[in-house]
Amino acid sequence: MKISTQLMTLAQYIAGEFDNKEQAISEPTWYVPLRLWHRPVPVPLFPEPSINLYAEQVNMMTPDRVYRPRLMQLRQSQTGEGLEVQYYKLINMTQCQGAGNNPELLKGLTRDRLELLPGCTLTVTQENIGLNHYRFHAQLPPNSPCRFSHQGETFQVELGFEATSDQFLSYDKGINPTTGQALWGALMGPFRLHKRQDFASEIPIFEV
Repeated sequence: MKISTQLMTLAQYIAGEFDNKEQAISEPTWYVPLRLWHRPVPVPLFPEPSINLYAEQVNMMTPDRVYRPRLMQLRQSQTGEGLEVQYYKLINMTQCQGAGNNPELLKGLTRDRLELLPGCTLTVTQENIGLNHYRFHAQLPPNSPCRFSHQGETFQVELGFEATSDQFLSYDKGINPTTGQALWGALMGPFRLHKRQDFASEIPIFEV
């Protein structure tokens, strides 16, 4: 499978286990202690070249309550040059629960168990910050709300991140789809998550 150097670098930067322990200690009013996993999926899911990461997170005060399971498809832009990240929802939200720590659970994941989130596609740009060091910026296009339904209820999230080799800044916020008010997440700026474990060696390359 043809994967560009730029796409592989993005995947290597964000594949890992992260937490914001320092931020949560210094600003406990605004930031919960968050642990975030981006685990490479070891099986092919799509016909087009891509690297797929399973994401989930926990509040470190309640480590058994995993939430926000989702799949990130990292790929070349389908509308032009550059990269993009397409989000998918797991139809069975509990199927891969705990895969951040137990990647064996991802071996049974298949494309038919994922639901495309049409408005949830981030545009990725790259900034050179040193010799072979980059900062990736990912954000939703203007006027493109990320909305989806779950159990008969409509949800909206504002997605975005920045990534370097050792840090992941999450701008994700939950939005009231009626009023546009931000309800949870990065209300006072991004969650600043530091990489504690690197999963880059788990990124598979498939022939398609």
